[in-house]
Amino acid sequence: MANVNDLMSMQMTNLWCLPENYQMKYYFYHFLSWPQLLWVAEDHNGKIVGYVLAKMEEDTTKEPPHGHITSLSVLRTHRKRGIATALMKRSQLEMETVFGAHYVSLHVRRSNRAAFRLYSQTLRYEINGVEKGYYADGEDAYDMRCTFAAGREEHKVDDDKAKVKRDKEEKEEEVKEEDESQSMDHEDTAKQITQDMKQVQVS
Repeated sequence: MANVNDLMSMQMTNLWCLPENYQMKYYFYHFLSWPQLLWVAEDHNGKIVGYVLAKMEEDTTKEPPHGHITSLSVLRTHRKRGIATALMKRSQLEMETVFGAHYVSLHVRRSNRAAFRLYSQTLRYEINGVEKGYYADGEDAYDMRCTFAAGREEHKVDDDKAKVKRDKEEKEEEVKEEDESQSMDHEDTAKQITQDMKQVQVS
């Protein structure tokens, strides 16, 4: 877990690796609000070579609790070693176990194929949508999400409720059709009796 002394190195790693940069107060804001979600990777000399900066969504009135990956970066000299995956998984674990998150979201440039493969193939994120002109240079972003156990259970409950509702509606429709059929049979029987009575009277 990152500590307050790591924030400067996290910012430097960000400046070296990414075009999306943040002022130091933004790092402090994350650290003071969600310290469990900030993680760093160090080399054998204690130098920070990667970090993940994450948070919980602050507006909890519209959706169930969920996290968001603000920034993930690993120095080029230490990539393809599973560092980014380990950082992401640890932050996601804290989101789920500490904060009860149902899912985590992030944004990634449409042109960043390496990051997209990491998120979609290794970490099992799915595209939730495309945000046009999301980045400062006008590039679009994929809005991606990874659902946790609580979110999957919620979806299962919703699916079960929907199935029960569909089954109920189908049953009601069957009963309605049966009632209509019986009503028609009764009408036909009544007509036949009336006709028979008329024939008897004529005879």
